[in-house]
Amino acid sequence: MGFAVLGYKRVVWRKSAGPKMSRNLELPLVDLSSSDPFATAQLIRKACVEYGFFYLINHGIEDTLIWEVFRESKKFFALPLEEKMKLEHNDAHRGYTPMYAETLDPSSEFKGPKMSRNLELPLVDLSSSDPFATAQLIRKACVEYGFFYLINHGIEDTLIWEVFRESKKFFALPPEEKMKLEHNDAHRGYTPIYAETLDPSSEFKGDLKESFYIGPNGGTSSGKDPNQWPLEGSIWYYGSFDIIESLPSWRATMESYYERVLAVGRRLLSLIAFALNLDDQFFEKIGALNSPMAFLRLLHYPGELGASDKGNYGASAHSDYGMICREKEKHPQLWEDVSHIDGALIVNIGDMLERWTNCIFRSTLHRVLVIGKERYSVAFFLDPNYDCVVECLESCCSKTSPPRFPPIRSGDYLRERLR
Repeated sequence: MGFAVLGYKRVVWRKSAGPKMSRNLELPLVDLSSSDPFATAQLIRKACVEYGFFYLINHGIEDTLIWEVFRESKKFFALPLEEKMKLEHNDAHRGYTPMYAETLDPSSEFKGPKMSRNLELPLVDLSSSDPFATAQLIRKACVEYGFFYLINHGIEDTLIWEVFRESKKFFALPPEEKMKLEHNDAHRGYTPIYAETLDPSSEFKGDLKESFYIGPNGGTSSGKDPNQWPLEGSIWYYGSFDIIESLPSWRATMESYYERVLAVGRRLLSLIAFALNLDDQFFEKIGALNSPMAFLRLLHYPGELGASDKGNYGASAHSDYGMICREKEKHPQLWEDVSHIDGALIVNIGDMLERWTNCIFRSTLHRVLVIGKERYSVAFFLDPNYDCVVECLESCCSKTSPPRFPPIRSGDYLRERLR
């Protein structure tokens, strides 16, 4: 709950068919000295339901004290910057924050939080002979960052680079050809630029990326593969003059990589279970990995931008919905850059695993910047079986820290988040 007095004005967003900014919003006036607490409570309820704001009068704080607070505040902010910075905001959330130190709207194009140069994420070695030490490192990474690098994962560099080469070939096709494989109801296929906005508060028409989804082979009552694949014939003819090279090894490459990275995900989840003081086969035993909802996503961020795209993102600020996400490619108020490490996968925790762990593991907000040059990325999202029940793990709750969320089926949770 928050309130403000005197010189602080705030704009309240309300759904309306009228103009964006009205002249005055007539908020309810709540009298704290009223002798009728029931009527006062009803007025507060009405205000909170309809506006989320109200005026409070006869609150007992003298005007002289309020004005003195403003006068003293003005004196402090008039001090030289170096004097104010001696009282810089500390870990106890007390002290001074300078201009541009905070952005309340993550989609804002203005300065806001500074960008640190590099975030030094933990490096997790999947080939380590010490599973206990590896699990402890994963736990530390998931608690403090929600991200870590994964090395020695067993996927050959040659296969990874082949995935990138085949991905680049597909995104180089004419838009008409790509749209023949447009994203379907089974959540497979091509999504064009601007088709998705991960941050609903974004002022732009969509994120600056195009992508292609590949999921499990199966999942339909007919047994038919719901995935969509580029034509594998010898030649594609486009128009009257242009000849387009076919993609004969595209499907085989993607299916091979899909199976390899899924195997890595299974190994990683056994270590995550160990890190949560559970049996290392916990997720297997509860059926989370019995036909999991696992999706490979190829991504292309174009280099050329139009004037209307200034300030837009390749992927606007978001957290991932599921358990874990692997991508090839501590200060709470900084956007921090995650550097590329050759051969390493970047792993981040999803919202569902944060829910499972009672918020002990972090699903961290992240984004992709537009840097003026073309880029490619490959992501893999591993979510539990559709019918798997996600509920607070016994090792993550206690009498003093009860479960924060009710149990929910994995599929129901994802459907709610994707609405």
